[in-house]
Amino acid sequence: MEVQAFSSDHPMAVIHFYKYQGTGNDFIMIDNRQEVVDKTDLALVKQLCHRRYGIGADGLILIENSQETDFEMIYFNSDGSKSFCGNGSRCAVSFANYLGMVGDNAEFKAIDGFHEAYIMQDQVFLRMRNVEKVEQFEEDMFINTGSPHYIRFVKELAAMDVVEEGRKIRNSELYKAEGTNVNFVEPTQEGKLYVRTYERGVEDETLSCGTGVTAAALASTYLGYSSPVKLLTPGGQLQVAFKTKGNDQFTDIYLSGPATFVFKGEINI
Repeated sequence: MEVQAFSSDHPMAVIHFYKYQGTGNDFIMIDNRQEVVDKTDLALVKQLCHRRYGIGADGLILIENSQETDFEMIYFNSDGSKSFCGNGSRCAVSFANYLGMVGDNAEFKAIDGFHEAYIMQDQVFLRMRNVEKVEQFEEDMFINTGSPHYIRFVKELAAMDVVEEGRKIRNSELYKAEGTNVNFVEPTQEGKLYVRTYERGVEDETLSCGTGVTAAALASTYLGYSSPVKLLTPGGQLQVAFKTKGNDQFTDIYLSGPATFVFKGEINI
């Protein structure tokens, strides 16, 4: 599918974009190797991601040249803040493959460091950073998987008001300065985990969060789960594989799932 979008102001430049989604977590992709987008223009980021006045997305991803790896991924949340994004990274690898920058194997740079990934059939496998520490608060946990994640195991997750409950934790005294993502997790009868996530930067529930399900999978080891862990989100299924090292250290963490091209178009900015 191809679309055209036009701003109401006089056009200054035409930007070509691609829309991708990973289990419903959707992103605007732009090939920025020629620096067609000013990375400091956060108002533009917000405009492009706006679901009423722009293209609409959970985040914006710029693919740029890197002297150290195949490419660099610049990720913005829809509010203009920067962070690492697991599903966005998987989509970035798929987009870089489409552009001919990588084959089935890729190395790229992100805000949290260097990552490896590979494509197998319709799945993208992303190696996440090692986790050296798990913080526990009574029955809840906090794990940084490239982005900060608060984990709470609950019952009757389908009926929960994730936005209201997630916003309370995200804006609590402990996290209000920088905020945190909040994940509510419920084990299923099939041995999977059902995960719903309130994302900072989006300030809403998203259909899926890659770094969030990764944190949930690691936290589930305290309930007796072992690698690999299958996770269900409102947007689809993901899998997390890992190795354990000690009580709260994890290595060789791989997040896998689909990364799907949706449509492309151009917008005047």
